Amino acid sequence: MKEKEMRKYAELVLKIGANLQKGQYVFFNCPAEKADIGRIFAEKAYELGAAYAKILYNDEKLDRLAYEHAETNALTEIFPSAVLAKEEIVKKGAAYVSLVADDPDALKGLDEEKIAAVSKARAAAFRKFQSAVMGNHIRWCVAAIPAAAWAKRLFPDSPAPEEELWNAIKKTVRLDEPDPEGAWRKHIDALNTRARFLNERDFAALHFSAANGTDLTVGLADGHEWLAAEETARDGVKFIANMPTEEVFTAPHSRNVHGLVKNALPLAEDGNVIDDFTLEFKDGEVVAFSAGKGEKALAGILGTDEGAKRLGEVALIGKNSPVAESGLLFFNTLFDENASCHLALGKAYPTTLRGGGEMSDAQLAERGANDSSVHTDFMIGTKDLNVTGVTKAGERIPLLQNGDWVI
Repeated sequence: MKEKEMRKYAELVLKIGANLQKGQYVFFNCPAEKADIGRIFAEKAYELGAAYAKILYNDEKLDRLAYEHAETNALTEIFPSAVLAKEEIVKKGAAYVSLVADDPDALKGLDEEKIAAVSKARAAAFRKFQSAVMGNHIRWCVAAIPAAAWAKRLFPDSPAPEEELWNAIKKTVRLDEPDPEGAWRKHIDALNTRARFLNERDFAALHFSAANGTDLTVGLADGHEWLAAEETARDGVKFIANMPTEEVFTAPHSRNVHGLVKNALPLAEDGNVIDDFTLEFKDGEVVAFSAGKGEKALAGILGTDEGAKRLGEVALIGKNSPVAESGLLFFNTLFDENASCHLALGKAYPTTLRGGGEMSDAQLAERGANDSSVHTDFMIGTKDLNVTGVTKAGERIPLLQNGDWVI
């Protein structure tokens, strides 16, 4: 890939995504194998006026070695220094940018129960940081960069898989447009229009149905608010948390979800792929589940804590989004969730309730917002999915038919 293009991408992520301000600290999470790209982002941050740019590296190959050789009790010991390092990001009011390039099969064949135990321990240890991020105490952005193993998974027969993956990423984040920033402003306006429509109707619930057996009614939290791509951080500065993003989303009522839902796309989580799964909800809680692939991994997610069995997000996306039109299954939630309507198990974003950013945990729970140490998105948007809004008076208004918007 061309360095010039990557520099242009770094600028787009930092200006439109994290909306880095002059004199601000910025922290990057970056794969160790892509340190060269991390440095490009750091250099661009300094060019834009950052006071300090720090890179926190992760290494999937080292993680695999640890899972193969270390005992569970060692792996689940999360050092206080690691926790404090993340919490310092919030204290500094820094911007936080995650550059993701996960190998979907990084932990394939390993002990799924050990992986689940470690995920649970990490979720608990970093819960304070996660809550700060989801509550927009800082500006944050998740964006993807191409890496060898991920690219090979998507393009196994290509002579240049990373280049093909990079071309796909560029298209989904509008980097291939003559004016990427202008294209994002236009896109944000379109999503905001849909969010306004949904907020004006103030639906009591949404009903999802599809030929695969999905028949789910999702009650919405009291005082819920539909959000789109652009959000506002505690400092009053707007930012975009995910690039790409095609969704409008809000908070389900954690105690008012009923029925069956089946996944439409595989879920790549903690280096494992979960697919062909069904969740049955009663009074907001998963009461039964099954999976054709990765059932132990799914059980691990649901067993993280009590809130992991309930929904924290419902998101609507038309089937003609750029990600969907690419025809690719990315095996990466950042992309795949933007090809399909999706739900999330676990914590709700406080910002999806009017005034939620100022509420206590107890006040959020009273409104129906779910709490958990995890937030796991999974895709349910089949091409024949129908979504109907149900008003407080019982009126039913079609929102998506056969997978596409009708509003």
